[in-house]
Amino acid sequence: MVLACSHLYDHAEAAALQRRRFRELQRQSRLFDTRVRTIGVDREALDTQIKDRKIQEATQRAYDDSIAAELKQNDKILCMLDERQKRDTKILNKAINEFHQNYQQPETRREFDLSDPQALKKDIPARLADSDPRCTVSGLQKFMGEDLNSENRWKFQKEQTREWILQQQNDWQNALADKKIADDLHDKHRLELDQKAMNLQRIDEEARRAICVTTNEFNKALAAETAERRRLEKRQEEEDNVAEISNLLRGDLLSENPQQAVSSFPGRVITDRWKGMSQDQLKEIRDIQMQQVLEKLRLEEEKRQRSAEWDRKRIQEARAELLFERQQQRQSRELRRALDNLNAQLSQEQKARRTYLDEDVYSNFPSGQYYTQFNTNSR
Repeated sequence: MVLACSHLYDHAEAAALQRRRFRELQRQSRLFDTRVRTIGVDREALDTQIKDRKIQEATQRAYDDSIAAELKQNDKILCMLDERQKRDTKILNKAINEFHQNYQQPETRREFDLSDPQALKKDIPARLADSDPRCTVSGLQKFMGEDLNSENRWKFQKEQTREWILQQQNDWQNALADKKIADDLHDKHRLELDQKAMNLQRIDEEARRAICVTTNEFNKALAAETAERRRLEKRQEEEDNVAEISNLLRGDLLSENPQQAVSSFPGRVITDRWKGMSQDQLKEIRDIQMQQVLEKLRLEEEKRQRSAEWDRKRIQEARAELLFERQQQRQSRELRRALDNLNAQLSQEQKARRTYLDEDVYSNFPSGQYYTQFNTNSR
């Protein structure tokens, strides 16, 4: 019995181990398969879910369509019921209004006399005359100053007003007739004044024409006199010009007499008569100009010597600056040469350290067997 139980237990353990191995193989096939691993999910399960979702959506869509159709049908029924209710209400209101108009007139009410709008018109006046027996002392229907004969009085006043208006119309017509007569007299008087004004204007024009004729004759005489005076003035001017020309030809101005420019003040001349300088004066001016030229040449020579001295000093300074720059360049080359030697020494030290690391420190490289031990188990 114990052996049988042990045998059954071994079979169960072997079956469980076999199942675990099978699941491990399936898991490895899923993980190590590039296409399946890239997707990362169970495609069949997703397809099943998509089909279920489509079926569910189709079922839901059909259900929604049926609900929508039912809602539309209910809306139509509600609209029909609403229209029927409105039509019934309208018919009922119309019947109520017809009943009110036919059988419930205001005159048939019991209390209509209390709210009758024509009650005051239907009632008799409070006082028919001063001798009305209803006008007692305590009734307060008759007072001092009241006029019951107001209607006749109004008629008399209207007749009197009509007579006054007719009288005013007659007066207005008479006034218009008087005004017309006055306007006729005024027009006649204005015509007479216009005729007198025309006569005066004609007389004035005749006087103006006579004045114009006299003025023209006077202007002609004055023009002739003016022309004669201008002719005489021109003749006198020509004679004066001839005399002046002869005087100028015979005078000292055109003959260029130097004595005519001598002034009474020493050292001065009369500018409007002066005809130029003498030879001695010109020689004196030329001597002064020559002295000025020599002085200018002397100043230019001194300026040239100063410029040459400045140029010599500038060349010396430039030469000193050039020597200083050359010395600086030599020092820079020496520093650069020392820096290059230091960089070369550092480069050799770095190469030696890299050789030491590559040959001594990192000499044990991993083989292909080291990389094959990865991805052998799904866990």
